[in-house]
Amino acid sequence: MKKIQFTETVLRDGQQSLIATRMPTSDMLPILKTMDQAGYHALEMWGGATFDACLRFLNEDPWERLRAIRKEVKKTKLQMLLRGQNLLGYKNYADDVVADFVTKSVENGIDILRLFDALNDVRNLETAIRAAKAAGGHCQTAISYTTSQIHTVDYFVDLANKMADLGADSICIKDMAGVLTPQTGYELVSRIKDAVDLPLEVHTHATSGIAEMTYLKVAEAGADIIDTAISSFAGGTSQPATESVAIALEDCGFATGLDLQKAAEIAEHFNPVRDRFREEGLLNPKVKDIEPKTLIYQVPGGMLSNLLSQLTEQGLQDKYEEVLAEVPKVRADLGYPPLVTPLSQMVGTQALMNVISGERYKLVPSEIKDYVKGLYGQSPAPISEEIKETIIGDAEVITVRPADLLAPQLPAFKEEIAEYAKSEEDVLMYALFPQQAQDFLGRREDPFYDVPVQTVSVRIAVD
Repeated sequence: MKKIQFTETVLRDGQQSLIATRMPTSDMLPILKTMDQAGYHALEMWGGATFDACLRFLNEDPWERLRAIRKEVKKTKLQMLLRGQNLLGYKNYADDVVADFVTKSVENGIDILRLFDALNDVRNLETAIRAAKAAGGHCQTAISYTTSQIHTVDYFVDLANKMADLGADSICIKDMAGVLTPQTGYELVSRIKDAVDLPLEVHTHATSGIAEMTYLKVAEAGADIIDTAISSFAGGTSQPATESVAIALEDCGFATGLDLQKAAEIAEHFNPVRDRFREEGLLNPKVKDIEPKTLIYQVPGGMLSNLLSQLTEQGLQDKYEEVLAEVPKVRADLGYPPLVTPLSQMVGTQALMNVISGERYKLVPSEIKDYVKGLYGQSPAPISEEIKETIIGDAEVITVRPADLLAPQLPAFKEEIAEYAKSEEDVLMYALFPQQAQDFLGRREDPFYDVPVQTVSVRIAVD
């Protein structure tokens, strides 16, 4: 019997996609033992935006969340998402920070590190791969899937070979926009499986309405693992529902290893959690909508809603279609970067500025200038000399790995947060999110941290 395994995303990408990662650890802990017995390949529960959200919105220690979940989950692998040299932030970090963060992640309970680079520049994965292997973690490298004239099946097969050569333990096709179509998925999985002798996982989103069909085809092509979310937090911008996909695949002759009775118990636990977020307004019904424009414009659903929101704030919603049409033009100018964080925000902002200013590249954000200079890595396709000159003039373009230009950063971070940091993990928290971490650690260590200094005016009467 053909086999396929499931990675459950409700603790990370499922809730990140639907409620902006606002689920506290207390909503997770009571159901973890059941999740551990349900037959999942792995639980994706850390990384992505969880670290930021714990500090910024939930007043939680993200390291403590990892340790608490590890304590309850004895046999199922715990998985995290890491943006290569960006870690969990939005810029490149020096190699010493990357290596230390990866090591501490494994030491605190992570089994599988899914590493990706927004540009598919494998140089930005090298340090994290070495550190993961040295720490004894399973290193899964992820292909940021996208579509363009250069992003062919051959391109992605070549990328999978490069990742295998770097020492990947498994490979993931990471379709963050939900644009992987069923037949392309079938061909891509077949070709990668033929080329690389490693387990292959497929990750997509239900945004465009085709994810279940794609999962059926990639399973037929020999994918080893797929990512799904329990029904309570499935659909729309999240993943397809675990139970539904499992039943469909079992009907097609696949052994999933999932205990559907346990899955039902997991859904029963998370249903009221979902309802609470809906009542609080954090679960916007729009994120559950099917958005076929994602396929037409090749723009992720979250980017569509973000552009509309920015235009509405400025009373320019009538420019929506014009901005949408400008996005693929900007993307082509910039060498077809995949539209994933942080590049989706950068391309969207540039398209917006081009339309609003009435002149293309009259206004250019500093991030776009840095990108054209090569400071994010190598663009998938070359950027024309004309575009380079328009955006950065005669400024130098680097060709080395961007992190090669960064001196070690950990000693400075340790010194800056010495007053409040009690562990290496505290220092790393500060390295990634300085202001949020300082406030969190300050409140933890000093009961008067948030108390404003009061001035007392004293009037002395002199006779």
